Amino acid sequence: MTQESLSEVLSQARRIVVKVGSSLVTNEGRGLDEQAIGEWCRQMAMLARGDADVGLEGQREIIMVSSGAIAEGMKRLGWTQRPREINELQAAAAVGQMGLAQMYETKLREHGLRSAQVLLTHADLADRERYLNARSTLLTLLQHQVLPVINENDTVVNDEIKFGDNDTLGALVANLIEADLLVILTDQKGLFTADPRQNPGAEFVHEARAGDPALELMAGGAGSSIGKGGMLTKIVAARRAAGSGASTVIAWGREPDALLRLARGERIGTLLVAPTQKTRARKQWMADHLQLRGALSVDDGAAAKLLGEGKSLLPVGMTGVEGVFSRGDVVAIRDAAGLEIARGLANYSSAEARLLCHKPSSQIEALLGYTAEPEMIHRDNLVLTR
Repeated sequence: MTQESLSEVLSQARRIVVKVGSSLVTNEGRGLDEQAIGEWCRQMAMLARGDADVGLEGQREIIMVSSGAIAEGMKRLGWTQRPREINELQAAAAVGQMGLAQMYETKLREHGLRSAQVLLTHADLADRERYLNARSTLLTLLQHQVLPVINENDTVVNDEIKFGDNDTLGALVANLIEADLLVILTDQKGLFTADPRQNPGAEFVHEARAGDPALELMAGGAGSSIGKGGMLTKIVAARRAAGSGASTVIAWGREPDALLRLARGERIGTLLVAPTQKTRARKQWMADHLQLRGALSVDDGAAAKLLGEGKSLLPVGMTGVEGVFSRGDVVAIRDAAGLEIARGLANYSSAEARLLCHKPSSQIEALLGYTAEPEMIHRDNLVLTR
């Protein structure tokens, strides 16, 4: 990539996940760093508004993934060492989460931005229906100009506390909402070819391809005693994020105006570029999906809107349902002649879809008792195959 196109990866990103680590949030475990959190919130508010006076072109959708609950809880409880017992870690998370959420809410409100706390576990993103529910919630918050602040639900999980990290959670959130960019703010400038603390000859990596196996060989081991992750978890997170077409930046969290400068296309930290564009990655995944759970037959009008106008599939255009599938499964869409014209992610199960055939979206709630989405398959979750 040329320098110009690398800068475009940054400046053209419109949906951005910002992940910040425990050591930064809590000033190396000394308690929530109000000034630092205030600075990130100021920058995120500017990005959300698209402030032209600081060189921004257009508004951004921002999602914050913040560590720090356990570290803040340790400080409030007077613990100087991270405990090993799961129940103590959960207790620290419960205590610290109160202060963490309050701090973000206060600082974002000072800059005119509403916020929401979202607690997730990896299980939420592994279960099909919970995955879609989490996605719908986050996208709805963004539509209403609310900035979600996400943390792992450390109070109720156990293996995630022992083995998980919020770098991974940041990547999974980037996949979940189809972000353009994942920004991992850390206590290091970025990635070096070796640990610069042990090897004075280590060279800084300005950019590389996300998923390159050589990157994992460069990365060191564990991070600080406060946090859970190290540089390796950030490299793996970048590889995960690239799966849905999101590039990743690993940068020093105390770099002045880091988020604003990245949004203007300035090269800060290490940029790990996704080899596949966001839309193409998602569409290709659906097009190549071999385990179709079922099929939806549509009338000529619906087929014409899908093929010619790029519209979503509405229940009113469906004429039949084949197979047994759940919400979130990939299904085929067939025209009146029985030929597959598209495939996509179903918003309703096969049993529900059968009830919705020929029905307008306004009747979904009356028929099912609830409305997940007005579409059977949204155009963003649909790829044409003919």
